[in-house]
Amino acid sequence: MLQGGPPEDSRPDPRPGASNIVILDSLRYDTWLSARPRVLERLGPVERRWSYASWTAPSHYNLLMGLLPHKSPTGVYASDYYKLDYRRYAERLGVPGLEFEQLLPSLYLPTFLRNKLGYRTGAMVSMPVLNRHTPISRDFDSYRLMDRHNDMAAMLEGLKFDTDRPSFYLLNVGETHYPYATPEEDPAEWPRIPGLHGVVRQLDQATAGGDPSHPFFSQEQMDQLRQRQVRALGYLDGVFERLFDLLPKNTWVVVTADHGELFGEGGYFGHGPIAHEKVLEVPFVEGRLR
Repeated sequence: MLQGGPPEDSRPDPRPGASNIVILDSLRYDTWLSARPRVLERLGPVERRWSYASWTAPSHYNLLMGLLPHKSPTGVYASDYYKLDYRRYAERLGVPGLEFEQLLPSLYLPTFLRNKLGYRTGAMVSMPVLNRHTPISRDFDSYRLMDRHNDMAAMLEGLKFDTDRPSFYLLNVGETHYPYATPEEDPAEWPRIPGLHGVVRQLDQATAGGDPSHPFFSQEQMDQLRQRQVRALGYLDGVFERLFDLLPKNTWVVVTADHGELFGEGGYFGHGPIAHEKVLEVPFVEGRLR
């Protein structure tokens, strides 16, 4: 068990059902429209929404606070939108009358689900910035950084669902993250930015006085990279079919992205310290599997 918490025999009596949030890392909304994932459409129509952050770690913190990508509504007070958004958990979790105040003081979904509703909580993540030593892992019974950043299918082998209490899983999926590669693809064929996903090693080189510079992608290369993301989502649709077959009946599933991606718009590539709508624009779909 991570971060302490009550033993299972002292947790509240569980409610029926289960809940899962699947985060497709770096996935753009219009990539979803291009890929047209048919299995995922079983959850409902995809929505265009907006992430609270443009980078993996802060976005996941918001997601685990219960703040799913928002609709960027106009003419409303932010406090009213938050209140209505949190009330959606009454349907997702089958808890009538659920209000924002019930998530206090921790304001953290794994804590609320485990300690107040009796869930077993688990996470499998693809990005090293989400490893189990970070605050993100708080109040998960199990938490695993996957051996490969692009293998959602391997996550399915670790899913466990018991009949005595519901489960909550967070899955951070890396196939849609740069280099947008499926598990069977030869790494020698991946596009390359120097460093680990083009970030960590470059920062190390800069600190050591090295030269992290490299030629920027041409727009033709950008278009090819975007098509790689489209193909990655098409592949993942088949993995979701296997996931849906594994999930217990009455499971609520949310599928979204932590942030979007830039493929040349405004001279940008990727995500992170970028102020552009395409790095915040994400797909969102949710529904209950019967």
